[in-house]
Amino acid sequence: MDQHAREQAFISALTTEQFVLQAARSANVGEMTGRATIYMGTVSSALIAFGFLAQVVTHLDPFVAAVLPAVFLLGEFTFAALLRNTLENLVLLRQMQRIRGYYATLVPEAEQFFGQAAEEERISAAMATVGLRARPAGLLFTGASVIAAINSMVGGVGLALLAAKVASMATGAALAVGITAAVVLFGLHLLYQQQRAAPLVLQPPAASALS
Repeated sequence: MDQHAREQAFISALTTEQFVLQAARSANVGEMTGRATIYMGTVSSALIAFGFLAQVVTHLDPFVAAVLPAVFLLGEFTFAALLRNTLENLVLLRQMQRIRGYYATLVPEAEQFFGQAAEEERISAAMATVGLRARPAGLLFTGASVIAAINSMVGGVGLALLAAKVASMATGAALAVGITAAVVLFGLHLLYQQQRAAPLVLQPPAASALS
């Protein structure tokens, strides 16, 4: 195979790889949407079930004790899966960035379409889409953070009910325990998410493309 044929084959392979990466990103986003929908549907169904049961039974304690831990565990699994998918989405995006970086070297005119400035803008827009920024506050807007916030409320409610029933706390004290627990849980989720995302988010796109 001569040099021209090898170059043509290489360009074809790069184009195919870019389509594969884009398809992988689409599947990734679809999985994230499905997982989040399942969790939100579970939470909504549990609340509706509690509302109906409250009209026909005297004590809801057995039902709450059975359902809330299951919902909380599902929320933790969903949070972990969404965080993994978000980071995988960024890895795929950076792999596509490297391919586009090669396109910028083919002809002089390609710089304005595939150059570093265009890539940094594209990466920044993608991070905004998934809620990731090069600062800790940007992690508040990821899909994983939304699940973490809701699940922290579920955990806080469970601990408040447990404190009221087992420790015989007053309503106000149990409510304070639940609110504190929910805030602490949400903070721990954000801290874990920041530690996992730091290698991808906190370094500039130019440095990531060279690595």
